[in-house]
Amino acid sequence: MTKQAVIIGAGPAGLTAAYELLRTTSIHPLILESDTQVGGLSRTVNFSGNRMDIGGHRFFTKDSRVQALWDSLMPRASAPALDDRLLHRSCTLDPQGVDPEETDRVFLDRQRVSRILYRHRFFDYPVSLNRTTIRNLGIPAMAGIGCSYLYSCFHKRPENTLEDFMINRFGEKLYRTFFAGYTEKVWGLSPKNLSADWGSQRIKGISIGAVLKDLFQRTFHIQPKEVQTSLIERFLYPKFGPGQFYETLRDEVLRLGGEIRMGATVTGFTDGGDKTLSAVQYRDREGNLQQVPADFVLSTMPVKDLAAGLPQDWLSPQARETAAALPYRDFVTAGLLVDRLELKNETDHPTLNHMVPDCWIYVQEPDVKLGRLQIFNNWSPYLVRDPLHTLWIGLEYFCQEEDDLWSMTDSDFISFAAKELETIHVIRPGAVQEGHVVRMKKAYPAYYGSYGDFPRLRQELDTIPNLYCMGRNGQHRYNNMDHSMLSAMTAVDLIRQGKTDKTALWQVNTEQEYQEMETQEGQSHEK
Repeated sequence: MTKQAVIIGAGPAGLTAAYELLRTTSIHPLILESDTQVGGLSRTVNFSGNRMDIGGHRFFTKDSRVQALWDSLMPRASAPALDDRLLHRSCTLDPQGVDPEETDRVFLDRQRVSRILYRHRFFDYPVSLNRTTIRNLGIPAMAGIGCSYLYSCFHKRPENTLEDFMINRFGEKLYRTFFAGYTEKVWGLSPKNLSADWGSQRIKGISIGAVLKDLFQRTFHIQPKEVQTSLIERFLYPKFGPGQFYETLRDEVLRLGGEIRMGATVTGFTDGGDKTLSAVQYRDREGNLQQVPADFVLSTMPVKDLAAGLPQDWLSPQARETAAALPYRDFVTAGLLVDRLELKNETDHPTLNHMVPDCWIYVQEPDVKLGRLQIFNNWSPYLVRDPLHTLWIGLEYFCQEEDDLWSMTDSDFISFAAKELETIHVIRPGAVQEGHVVRMKKAYPAYYGSYGDFPRLRQELDTIPNLYCMGRNGQHRYNNMDHSMLSAMTAVDLIRQGKTDKTALWQVNTEQEYQEMETQEGQSHEK
């Protein structure tokens, strides 16, 4: 009799797991997805022909298996995209690929430009020590930053908090200028109240030394043997956004015989004896309770919800308390259609209508709640219904479900977001033609509160032999897309090999080398 793997969630990890099971085993994958759309946090939302990438997702990976999967499902462009063609911009093309003007299923080669907006001025992201930075901050401020950094080189703090982590790498003055306020926007807490683990997951490889090295190599045209991920300048991107790739992967799963049930919200699990799961219970889109047998359970659902659904006596009271208290940050994106931005393009990157060239802008203005600003035209001109005459932008806010921001009506939120852009002189009053709001629960697993006790909870979850936790929420880890997909591949490897030891699964996105560096031989992309 064919064995069945029940996969919870149709995001990057869930779809990858189903595909790998179909490709390498005889196990039947059944995906249960609570939403009406695949892609999870990496979906693309279509509003009146304008597409929103929720969070901004670069396709970049150092893992050859992940890259091979991407390449197998979506060819690269053999001809320039619309904006590159009109502006005669150089880009990397694949002679064996397809023309994006003629074919929709295609990866575009895109220029990465991300900057910081602070005091109504642009700064490089990551922060660079160049003439622009010096001019914007002034010589006295730069001298103070330099002295502060030198002090941090010889007086290292014990890294108990994220604040300690950042000051050790940037110096206190640069940390106060560019990192403290923005980090508090994202997490709702001061970095002094956040675990240093966040830094080890996201910014371990970035330092003043790294920035100086990169600046020196650029100045003297030296080709680096290794490039830090955050400094990489080009990436792959699906013509219609990341959701297009996951819709393609969904279609491939279905073609190979996999099954996906949408609108299926998992509510609990059945004890099969010997602490083994034998079935998954869910509520279907009509509200009816259903149950499906499971030889294996691959979960991308939030650990908090997973633990609540397990048989009561399978986890200790301490582990259950840890799971129930795990913190998350929720996420709201407001898509606004405007005719122009009031920001001038003073870079050497040519753009349509002279708009700024940024994919996203980190907004570190203290007088607005806005965290990041995406310009969808620059991700792909095909995300925008009329890219020659309009700009489609995404305003990103970090919040909690109970916050006032989360509770606003869509119309009030659009008005609020537009007013914030007016406040920091990004748009003029009355510039917004239309807008759309998307809310994402549990978008960012957080590293504070009960997270310090997570290792004990993980150990207890790992005693369930046929349960495999994967993906960002499934592992409560700030994974990029490629990390999530790699965790799914690793889970399938363990199932195929008959292994119940989950150590390899939890090692994804922990190795310093994996996070920080990419060689010329193995290029990589992240969210």
